[in-house]
Amino acid sequence: MLIHRRTFAGRPEEVRKAREWTRKLLADAFCVDDAALIVTELGANAVTHTTGPAFRVTITRTPEAVTLAVTDTGATTTRPQVTHPHQDATHGRGLAIVTTLADDVKVHHTARGHTVTARLPLPAALPTTREAQPC
Repeated sequence: MLIHRRTFAGRPEEVRKAREWTRKLLADAFCVDDAALIVTELGANAVTHTTGPAFRVTITRTPEAVTLAVTDTGATTTRPQVTHPHQDATHGRGLAIVTTLADDVKVHHTARGHTVTARLPLPAALPTTREAQPC
């Protein structure tokens, strides 16, 4: 099991850095695109919906799956939840995207903030190559 953690400042431009860090760590994995999108959506939610000075990304890689967790460090009066916005809306799709991509999504609430965890399983039926190793 490999576990990587990194804390990013709670600013919009840091979401891009979190996505790039995720892509670098999972460059050889078939799920790199899904993982990068999940970190982007969860990081954007952490920056947009909390007052915290930072958010932390944890990537856990096992032979069975890649698990991505984003923890915000700020208080908020709202809880992360899946919404179904109008088709013309420009916001509100983040968790819906995450739940579509991941096979398991959990939200953990504390007085200090939230952690949203998404699991990308290793599909046993998919063939792998040297260029695209399983997660």
